This record gives sequence, structure tokens and C-alpha cells, in this order.
Amino acid sequence: MDDSTRRMARAREDALSGRRTTQVRPEVRASWNRARLQGVHPDRSLPPVELADDRVRGLQHAHPLAAVWPTLLGTLSAAATEPGHLVFVSDAAGHLLWVVGDRPTRKLAERANLVPGALWSESQAGTSGVGTALALRRPFQVRGREHFLSVAVEFTCSAAPIRNPVTGETVGAVDVTCPAPVANSLSLSLVAAAAQLAEAQLGEQTRRHDEQMRMRYVDRVMRRRGLQSALVSPDGRVLHASPHGWLPQRWPSPPREGPATLPDGRQVLFERLSSAGPFAVHYVDGGDGTGETLHLRALGRDRALVDLNGATHELSSRHSELVVLLAAHPAGLPADTLAREAYGPGGKTVTVRAEMTRLRRVLGHRLGSDPYRLLGPTSADFLALDEDLPATGVGELLDRYPGPLLPSSRSEGVAALRDRLHHRLRGKLLSDGDADALTRWVTSPHGRDDPPALQALRSRPPGGA
Repeated sequence: MDDSTRRMARAREDALSGRRTTQVRPEVRASWNRARLQGVHPDRSLPPVELADDRVRGLQHAHPLAAVWPTLLGTLSAAATEPGHLVFVSDAAGHLLWVVGDRPTRKLAERANLVPGALWSESQAGTSGVGTALALRRPFQVRGREHFLSVAVEFTCSAAPIRNPVTGETVGAVDVTCPAPVANSLSLSLVAAAAQLAEAQLGEQTRRHDEQMRMRYVDRVMRRRGLQSALVSPDGRVLHASPHGWLPQRWPSPPREGPATLPDGRQVLFERLSSAGPFAVHYVDGGDGTGETLHLRALGRDRALVDLNGATHELSSRHSELVVLLAAHPAGLPADTLAREAYGPGGKTVTVRAEMTRLRRVLGHRLGSDPYRLLGPTSADFLALDEDLPATGVGELLDRYPGPLLPSSRSEGVAALRDRLHHRLRGKLLSDGDADALTRWVTSPHGRDDPPALQALRSRPPGGA
């Protein structure tokens, strides 16, 4: 051990014992203090392996860094293939997603839980390349005994955070680790350059995706003439606004469907345009935009009618079934339950989500998600009839019953609603209906094959009960 290493070892012992020392860089000393406050112990703590293998594999395909991992690996290929070296990439929290190096070095690293799925944040691992670079939000090198954990003091780690330059979001960090005696200052510059290349690629991908969203959705957002409207990304960035500047450039929190209030008190409505976003935003002049009642008419019709915003929409058969089921469940239904109700045990959530995306073009912000539900006041002819049935005369009930609910539907959930209402109405007719009401029933398409009703009619005197 050379003199410099001995001095660093003594300084580390002093600092970790709570004694003051001037032999440690201020950033490292501050990091050690943060780790101690978090309860990390230099000799007894190890980073927890929080992510299971299948979760890591999923993130290796779906995480924003998945697209730039080849760029990072290509830039750092010399380090990745150098004996005794490791290259690894973490997410923004410090979970390691990729770890690359020769087999002996990786086996050695496993003793310190330097493996995919392990959490190397400062709160769990103390001072380290990944954790401290993420905490400081800048490239940083941790040399040998500057590490907080004793299992890591034989290594030097050079790491840099990776940000998306369009969103400003930190998405992860990249690190090169090597034995402390062979480390050099160029490692940090190389890692920082790799991070910059990855950031440039992330920014270009985000800008391209933003443009695709604008091309796909902006006409639909601006369809409501005379209103202040905007297209907002799932992370709250304004992609297009008309007129320009009426909405802040970024929504302060992740957007949620429904009414919201601007800092100046104005009311706006967020309308989800697809299951993963983006959102249309419209200024609402008075009220929250959900006050108008949505009227659903589905009795005696194979395709339901929806009255909304002064217009009547005839829905497709599938959309009719879905809206009827949502109207009957005002608290909402998750996608899997809705799939079973609409399509039976073999119903697939992917089918429901696709249909909901199409249905949203008609219902807009009145169709909520997570769970799927109808927002704002809603009326449905079949629900109103069912509620009024006990206290309403049979003649009036028949006036409001042009036929069964979506008579051609084979949806299990719709069939259950249809049969319940039909049998309740028929039961009241048989017990309370006069000859005129029974005649109307047995001469209707839905009552002509009803022997008990015919028998009841024969027993009723004309004009009497």
C-alpha cells in the first residue's frame, strides 16, 4: 500500500467514525454523510437485489435506455472487453440493468451484488459511481477507498448520469469500473462522452415521436373551433397549442383525464386520446365541461344512440355493448372484467383497449380509464325504466319499452341486463296489467310467443284489471 493509499485509508476510517478529516474531497465526504444518515453500514451493508430476472429482462426491452444501450456499449467497447473492467448501466433510481465484463470479473462483482437488478443508489450502497453521479446529477469518479462500502474499495468507478435533453428527465447512468491501481482520469471523460452520445440519441428519438403524435392527433384536437386547445404529451409537455402560449409549456404534474385548474383559476379539460396518451386539453368557459348529461338509448335497438353536446351518435354494435355495460356500472370496470362481460371467458383485454380507443373519438373526455367508466352525469333508458318500474303504471312502462335491450347482442353482460329488465317488466305486466296492456304485449315482436301472457289476457275482461 503506497503512502497516498494509506492516507486515504486513515481518512476513510476517521470520516466513517464521525471524526473530521481534510483528506477527503468535499463531494465524497458529503456523500459519506448522506449514506450514514440513511443507515448504510460500510462493512455490513450490501446493495439489495430488488428486481427479479424477468423484471430485468422486461426493462432491458422496454426501458428508454434500451434504445441507446448499443450506442453506450459500442462507445465503451474497449473498456467492456478489458480484463478486470466492467461496464454497467442503471435506471434513474440506481437499479443495474446491464452489466458487461469478462467472466472472472463478473464473478468477483457478484460478491458485492454488482449484478443486474441490484439497487446501487446512495441510500442503499453509499458512495459509488452510479449512486453518487445520480445524486450529484453530473459525471463523477469514485476512487478506491472513497467508496463507502468496504467490498468496493479495491475498484475505481467512473459514472455519468444520462438525461433526455427534450424532457429534462434523468433516465439512468452509465459506469465503467476497473481495479483501482489501473484507473486513470481519462475514464471519466470517456464515460461522460458516452453519456452525451446517448443523450443526443434519446433527444432525437423523443423529437421524432413528438412529431408523430402531432401528425396523428393535432387535427382531432383542433376540431373544436373557437376553443383554446392543446396537445399534451403523457409526461405533460405541450406539443401544440392554439392559440400559442395559452397553456404553460409544461403541466406541473403527470396529466390525468378530466377537469383541471390552471394557476390563474381557469378550468380546462384533459381528454386522453389513446391508452398511453397523449392528451387533448380544452379550455372550458364556465363549469368543468362534464355538466351536460350524456343520454344513452339502447332499448329495442341493435345499435345504441348517444346524445351528447347537441349531437346524436349511432354507435357500432360492439361500442353499444361496451357503453351499456359502463352505464350499468357507474363505478367503472377494469379492462379484464369488461372483456369478460362483453366477450365471455375468452375475452381479451387488448380487444377492449383497442375498442375503447375508437370509442373515445365519440365520447372524448366523458370516457374515463383505470378503470373504464363514463364521466359526468349519464342517463340510460334501460336504467331509468328499471328504477321506475315499481312505482309506475304498466301502460306508461310499455310506452317506454320499445323492445329488449340490444336484442341482437350475444354479450354475456348485456344478456344478463336484458333478461333481468325483461323479466321484471313481464312480471309486473302479468300481475298488474289490464287487457289493453296484455294485448299490446302479446302483439309486440318481443311478447307474441308468451303463453302465460296469452292466458292472462283471456282471463282479463276488456277494459279491466
